[in-house]
Amino acid sequence: MESLRKLEELQTTIMLMQSHGIITSSSDHHSARFLANLVLFLLQPYGELDLAKKTALLSEYIPKISAGFLEKASVCLSEKGFPQQILVKDSQKNSEDKSTSDLLPTNFEEIATIGLDAMQRANSTIEDFLDSLNEKIVQAPSNRVKSSEEVYEMVTPRTLEENLRLIAKFTNVFVSDPFRSLVGLLGYHGLLTERIKEEFKHGEEYWALERMLCCALVNRKEISVEDVIKAIHLKSFDYRVLNLLLYQLRGEQVDELHMDFLSISEFLVEVADDLFDYEDDVLDNNFNVLRMFVRIYGASAPTMLAKYITEAEEKYNMLLKTLDPQLSLNYQRRCEEATREGGNMSKHPLGTWSIPPLITDEELYRSNLLNPK
Repeated sequence: MESLRKLEELQTTIMLMQSHGIITSSSDHHSARFLANLVLFLLQPYGELDLAKKTALLSEYIPKISAGFLEKASVCLSEKGFPQQILVKDSQKNSEDKSTSDLLPTNFEEIATIGLDAMQRANSTIEDFLDSLNEKIVQAPSNRVKSSEEVYEMVTPRTLEENLRLIAKFTNVFVSDPFRSLVGLLGYHGLLTERIKEEFKHGEEYWALERMLCCALVNRKEISVEDVIKAIHLKSFDYRVLNLLLYQLRGEQVDELHMDFLSISEFLVEVADDLFDYEDDVLDNNFNVLRMFVRIYGASAPTMLAKYITEAEEKYNMLLKTLDPQLSLNYQRRCEEATREGGNMSKHPLGTWSIPPLITDEELYRSNLLNPK
């Protein structure tokens, strides 16, 4: 994880330098990395030197540090007995560079080097961070977008302050352009398609809907079932991005039948997750389809949600029959395995639907849990 964090910092810095015209996309790879590492070094705390003093020192002394001086310094340090430490550090750094250089845009080879397991883990990391950040934003009583400093205080433990300093500086990008770095990275690798860019737009639309709907619930405002259903469908945009990325990595055309089937499957999974997380989502003011239905339909919420589930299951079963028989069998087996792994104790291989008791007064529910006395 540490190497991944460093690589992310390096890539973000390179893209930031490009956006400010310091370097260009055609800049030499090693030069770009050197400059990015220099910027990251300058951002590190160093005694009483602030950024202004550091830049002043660079302006004054860098012209005096020539290649000839560095060569003499290298020889001098070797004579003084330093080479063992220096070589070890250089060796470690070269090893790290080699292990991560293939992941950087300018070193990408035309080989599918990203495995499914890595994509799943990367998806979890990205989705958990972005979703958590968006959920923290919607916990505010209004729909006002918070500043980077305010969000930073909400989501960053003080013990991680130094490690997450760069993340805090770019928090506002989450609302204005959350996928900028990822779009740039996929573009460099030749993997970005119009379809993937469209799914990123769906992700932005979902997060905006989530903020709007959750703020409306807290402020006791009306919401529409159309917005809720749209949000629950948009919510799985990250899975669709990964599926589309797999097609790109395999050099295959997107199979629309597979995407349609996966879309309805994703809807059912999202609903099932929302039912499981219902109480927690009420407590944290997160988007949850049952929460929304309770606001709209009251005591009839389970009946109305069951109607949508039934319609989705009918479409799911219809599309399942149109898949290649072996693919359909493999998919069903994996679903059954996942259900068992999830702790399902029912006789039904895919589990059964269970709608939790409704929370009609969310404010009272939160108050009772947060202030039990």
